[in-house]
Amino acid sequence: MDMPKNLFKQRLREGRWQVGLFVGLAHPVSMEILAGTGFDWLVIDAEHTPNNPASVMMQLQAAAPYPVQLLVRPTSHDATLIKQYLDAGAQTLLVPLVDDAAQARDLVRAVRYPPEGIRGVAASLSRAARWTGIKDYVKHANDEVCLVVQVETRAGLENLDAILAVAGVDAVFIGPADLAASLGHLGDSAHAEVRAAIDAALIRIAASGKAAGIFVTEPELARHYRSLGASFIAVGGDTTVLRNAAVKLAASFRSDRAISGVAS
Repeated sequence: MDMPKNLFKQRLREGRWQVGLFVGLAHPVSMEILAGTGFDWLVIDAEHTPNNPASVMMQLQAAAPYPVQLLVRPTSHDATLIKQYLDAGAQTLLVPLVDDAAQARDLVRAVRYPPEGIRGVAASLSRAARWTGIKDYVKHANDEVCLVVQVETRAGLENLDAILAVAGVDAVFIGPADLAASLGHLGDSAHAEVRAAIDAALIRIAASGKAAGIFVTEPELARHYRSLGASFIAVGGDTTVLRNAAVKLAASFRSDRAISGVAS
């Protein structure tokens, strides 16, 4: 069995445009539905949802037959938890709240086998290695792992150049909501100070030669960010898509009833 290629990482290096979605419903059926909808990548969110290594692995399995690339966002920087997600089969991690170069260096070590890192070796227990079904998995895993760090605080912005200088960080993803809160504008990602900080950060990331990403829900703003150098974006979340579609559907039929005089 051949080592799976990390196409998300390859496309980052090529500067190809990639559109993704956050997935938080924590169920393999919803994951499989989304895996066939045309997104380039989906990120299983374990930071703000009840996901855990077992539920993440089931979702990775559900999406495996589809061409979409899967990322995992862990709860924290904990190296033990990161090891479990990698062993479950995640090849790309989107790690939240990276504020300085020391944290970035620790994360690089957490996702790599020795001597470059500290990831524990247990191929016989690992879905990532297909339980030793992938020949020489441990020799090739470091090449296919992809580390995306989230910069989403004032401290992260202040230390952005140092974070970008860390070898092994493949990309930086800007989190507008947390960044707005950190800059004193909780709930207002569109504030002029926040927008200016985002613009400047994307330009600096792209200039460094590393991939720049961001969460954005407005097509026009996405085009603007792309012009500044962003190459991958998340455009929403599964829970929001579900709720918005359900609210719209319910409202449309209630409106029809009101027009026709049918009691609700």
